[in-house]
Amino acid sequence: MKLSHFQFDLPKELLAEYPAENRDEARLMVIDRQKQTIEHKMFKDVIDYFDDGDVMILNNTKVFPARLYGNKEKTGARIEVFLLRELNAEQRLWDVLVDPARKIRIGNKLYFGDDDSLVAEVIDNTTSRGRTLRFLYDGSYEEFRNKLTELGETPIPKYINREVTPEDADRYQTIYAKEEGAVAAPTAGLHFSRHLLKRLEIKGVNFAEVTLHVGLGTFNPVEVEDLSKHKMDSEELKITQEACDIVNEAKVKRKRICAVGTTSMRAIESSVSSHNTLNPFEGWTNKFIFPPHDFSVATCMITNFHTPKSTLLMMISAFCGHDLMKKAYEEAIKEKYKFYSYGDAMLII
Repeated sequence: MKLSHFQFDLPKELLAEYPAENRDEARLMVIDRQKQTIEHKMFKDVIDYFDDGDVMILNNTKVFPARLYGNKEKTGARIEVFLLRELNAEQRLWDVLVDPARKIRIGNKLYFGDDDSLVAEVIDNTTSRGRTLRFLYDGSYEEFRNKLTELGETPIPKYINREVTPEDADRYQTIYAKEEGAVAAPTAGLHFSRHLLKRLEIKGVNFAEVTLHVGLGTFNPVEVEDLSKHKMDSEELKITQEACDIVNEAKVKRKRICAVGTTSMRAIESSVSSHNTLNPFEGWTNKFIFPPHDFSVATCMITNFHTPKSTLLMMISAFCGHDLMKKAYEEAIKEKYKFYSYGDAMLII
């Protein structure tokens, strides 16, 4: 398949700038691959599709306030710094994106906070917008991380064309987030309320938690027509033995195994044994899933509605079947489903 197969026109008014008032009351499109049918439900109806012993795989990564605003020394120009990943805790080295990038050169110093309590020095260029910063801060590592949290802002996606509000810090975090390290939320999980998780638990559904720290590379549009030439950014991944045991037992018993979100799906597809069971893993993955792809573990998945030409859409196409996915997206636009992070959801069974 080529990149052009994943182009479609998305009306601007279907971009969700705010989530549903109650997390589990977003709309849910249910796609049955075997029957080739599409149903329209509410997200909380997802419980009707799961039974005792079924498993949901959740990505428990936690978004940290990765967007900082600072000023350049001498000129005082306002600079946005987006923290991507920590390179060295001891030396306080970070990979970041800067905007406007043309003004930021090696050797420049950036000042953060009203009292300039945090300073960073640019020590390397990595990409056109990428830089390596060394933070200069008098205090322990814990105090330094607290300072980053204090000065940082929840990194809601750029396409959300409004100011960040204090509520976004909660809204843009799954209720089961634990392991800090993502610069974007695993958005399919945003639809789960505590009440819905409890109801699923009472019904006997088991939860297996994996950790994939979502990076910005997930959202980079593909720019090559030949999909096999696209390179995914690496993201940090951890799958415990406990999660493997829960998933593999369900597999033996032929229970339904649901990947909640494209990040959970990429996590489990990155560590599969030759017998198609899930293996423990700790490291990095740059797995890119596009059609055709044989999925080894999950028998269904929950996801949001994605951007044209995105790697996420390509994964959905591989799992759903391209023609059925196209039909579902045409229906979603016709029925005015909301797209992207704060949008509506899809269950593919």
